[in-house]
This record gives sequence, structure tokens and C-alpha cells, in this order.
Amino acid sequence: MIDLALVLEWVIKSLVVIFMLLGGFAYLTWFERRILARMQTRVGPNRAGWQGLLQPVADAVKLVFKEELIPARADKVIFVLAPILTVVPATVLAVVIPFGTQVILFGRQVNLAVADINVGILFLMAVASVAVYGIVLAGWSSNNKFALMGGMRSTAQMISYELALGLSFVLVALMADSLQLSEIVEAQRTMWFVVLQPVGAIVFLIVTLAEVNRAPFDMPEAEQELAAGFHSEYSGMKFALFFMAEYQKMIVISIIAVTLFFGGYLGPFIGRFPWLGPVYVLGKVVALLFGMVWIRATLPRIRYDRLMDLGWKVLLPLVLGLVLITATGILLADEFGNSLVWSIPVVSILAGFLTVGLVDRSLRRKFNALR
Repeated sequence: MIDLALVLEWVIKSLVVIFMLLGGFAYLTWFERRILARMQTRVGPNRAGWQGLLQPVADAVKLVFKEELIPARADKVIFVLAPILTVVPATVLAVVIPFGTQVILFGRQVNLAVADINVGILFLMAVASVAVYGIVLAGWSSNNKFALMGGMRSTAQMISYELALGLSFVLVALMADSLQLSEIVEAQRTMWFVVLQPVGAIVFLIVTLAEVNRAPFDMPEAEQELAAGFHSEYSGMKFALFFMAEYQKMIVISIIAVTLFFGGYLGPFIGRFPWLGPVYVLGKVVALLFGMVWIRATLPRIRYDRLMDLGWKVLLPLVLGLVLITATGILLADEFGNSLVWSIPVVSILAGFLTVGLVDRSLRRKFNALR
């Protein structure tokens, strides 16, 4: 027999996640523009509503009523489908993320996750890879050589950095001895994984910037190079969906980073007040989003060949080494005592410094060769 209360619980939690991401997307644009304005000594949005808080509403109204154009020779079905293929995975990723432990609501025990599946990491990796299709199909279906070049370039970037991203997930699975996200969070009750594997956390954050096409990896928005990338022919709500996907992925990637490396919903008094879980997640996510905005305000766009070199020649070998170091450290700790677990962060930091030194040496050689 179907448990109607359970079905209603799933529906309500799904709607909460969807509206949370939609509202977060809208006001993340406001948050970013205000922070950028402060960092660059500008004003920022301040006309629509108090402190510009209604600016996202004004932008939404503009995009809804803006005329939508479809190129005459475009593949119309795929042209319309591509933005959907980009934005849906960004929303689906959030369903397996735990925002807290169990709480009592209306006399019923409710888990603060839509679906706490036992292969949560594999689910994240599988769904995240679907977004690549939306980008390459958007560029191809436009029947525009500039859009196609932008789509291919962006797809190559995302696929290249997904290798390092997948190995970063392996790091967390090794440390937690589980693929279930709630168990990964619980494994961090004594120590966050960012302490145990700091270099792995830094690599994860760098790779996710490239995966969501954020500065300094924002190749799809290199207007001076490719007109505007894969979305050159899009306007109105179709363009808004690509815009929405980028900001929703920023939020979801930050939540995933918090879950994997920064203790997730864990914090003071979480045992007594389980409703604090979502509050802790929100605070940590806002801190990571601020970091993303700060990076955009600080660093220029990376040249494309160096972007690919960074992914293939630097981050991928580094994260492979980190997997070896982490696995070896765990085996030594199991065999000779838990004190040896501290060999993991120490050797990882040494590997990180060695990598930075080799990169610096390579760049200096190239610079001297040009003189």
C-alpha cells in the first residue's frame, strides 16, 4: 500500500529545494553585483527597491517579456531543449544532499534530505556530467560557427576538469569509507576533511570553478574571442535558463563542497537543536560563494591553452598523487596506530608545494625564453 504521507513529504521537500535554488539564483546575482561593486569602488544595483533588493525581480520581468528569436537554419527542437538540459541537472543534484539530521515535524520523523541514497557520490558524478550535453548541443543546434566553437571549447574544458573532480570525490570516499553523503558528513564529527586533506579541498574548489565556467575559467563568456560562446544565438527566457544554470550550479557546488570537506550541517549544539543544520549549511555556503565572487573580482581570465595545461598537466597528476597519499596514510593508520593519520595532511601539503614549485619553474623558463 502507498504511504500517502511519505509521498506528500517527498513532494514538499522537493518543492522546498526547487524554490530554494530559484530564490538563491535570483539573489545570488544581487549578492555578486553588490560585492563586486564594493570591491571595485562602484555603486552596484540600488534603484529597484531598498538597496536594490528588487533588482532580480526587475531582471526576471525583463527577460520574460523580451522577444525570443530562433535562427532560421537552427535545429529548433534541440535549440529549445539545450537550455533545459543545462538547468535541470543543476537542480537535480541538490536532492541527495543532506541539510541536517532527522527532525520531528507534525508527529512524524522527517529526514532533512529529499533522497539520502547510499551511492550519493556516484549520483553527483553522473548527473553533473549531463550538463555537458546542454552546452555542446546549444552550440551545435544554433548553426553558427562562433557558437559551435564556443560550445566545443567549453565542453572540452568541462570534460578535462571532470577527471580531477572525479578523483576529488574518490579522496572523500576513501576518508569516509562510504559513498553516502550523510555518512560522509557524520565521519567529520571529530575532524573536517579539509583539515585531513587540505590540498584536496583546494583542488576541488579550483576544479569546480572550471566546471561551472566561473572566472578565471569563464571561457564561454569570452566575448572578445568568440562573440559570447555557445549561447550567442539565445535571447529571452532561453538565455535566462543558461544564466540560471550557472548560478544554480554555483550554489549546488558550494553545498557539495560544504558536505564533502567542511562538515556539512555539523556545528555547535546540532545534537540538541537539529534545525540548526540548514543554518550551518547556509552560512558555510555563503562564505564559499563570497570566495567565488572575490576570485572573479581579482583574477583575469586564463588563456585557453594554459587552462587546459592546468587541468591535464597540473591538477590531474596532483590529485592522483593525493589519492595515493590518502590511501597509504589510511592503511598505515589502520596498521600502526591512528596517530599516523596526520601523515596525510603533512605529505599532501608537501606535494602541493612541490607542484606549485614545478609550475613556477616552468613559467619562469618560458618567460626567460621570450626575453
